[in-house]
Formats: sequence, C-alpha cells, structure tokens
Amino acid sequence: MRNYGAAAVAAMLILLPVPASAEDGVAGLRAFADAFDAAQIAQDRAALERMVADDLVFIDGSGKRYGKAFFIDGWTGAGDDYDPVALQDRVILPLGKDAGLASAETILSGRSAGKPFRVRIRFTDIFRRSGDRWQATYIHVTRMAIDDPPAP
Repeated sequence: MRNYGAAAVAAMLILLPVPASAEDGVAGLRAFADAFDAAQIAQDRAALERMVADDLVFIDGSGKRYGKAFFIDGWTGAGDDYDPVALQDRVILPLGKDAGLASAETILSGRSAGKPFRVRIRFTDIFRRSGDRWQATYIHVTRMAIDDPPAP
C-alpha cells in the first residue's frame, strides 16, 4: 500500500499550480525581449553590447552566419534610423529556467544611408540567462514577401 500512497502523493503534486517564480521567469523573459527589441530600434549600441552574448550566432535573412559585431553594427550604422515596429504573431517561450526564445513577425522600415527601406521579417531570438542577466545567444531572421498576408 505504501507504493500506492507515494503514487497518489506524486499525482497530487503534479496537479499543484505552477509557483509564482515560474510566472516571474516568463515576465522577466518578456521584459528582456521587449528591452532588446527597443534597443535595436533605438540604435543603443551600449545596451546591445551588454544584451548580446560574445558568442552570438546570427543568421541573417539571406541565410549567412555572422557574429556579435556584425549584428550590432547592422543596427547602429551611421545614417540609419528605424520607424517604430508592431510585432505580430509573437511567441515568448521559456526553454527552462535559464533559457527562452522570442519570435515574431514585423515590417521593419526606416532609412539606410538616407534612402527609405521596408522589409517584412520573421525572427527568432534565443536568450540565455546567467545569474540575473539575460543575453541574446542566437538570432535567426527570415525575409518574407511584403504582399503575403500577415500571420493570424
């Protein structure tokens, strides 16, 4: 009977609500993802240097692999500025207590070297936490046709 009792206790523990700390983890991941997106649009090089891991893997819209310097330089180029973005079909997904991802679709527009541009992308950012500090460790961007219907 003791085995049945232990099984019953284990079954009840599975049904307990998720502790608040798990929700705090999702909120912290979402807050970091929001701040990371804002730092890119604001061209905040200092924030990006802190928020991007030195070993970043960045796959751009053409499928080429780059690192941290290329990624940050791409967002902070002289003569570039970005319009505010609206994220669609956004997903924030914890991948354990110290990892998670943020993914969304958006139209990115602004001016580069004084010329207007407008591209539609879907991106996935993977974040890793060390202590209380989140950093982007992997970013993958897919270019999409602007005339495709947006995701639901």
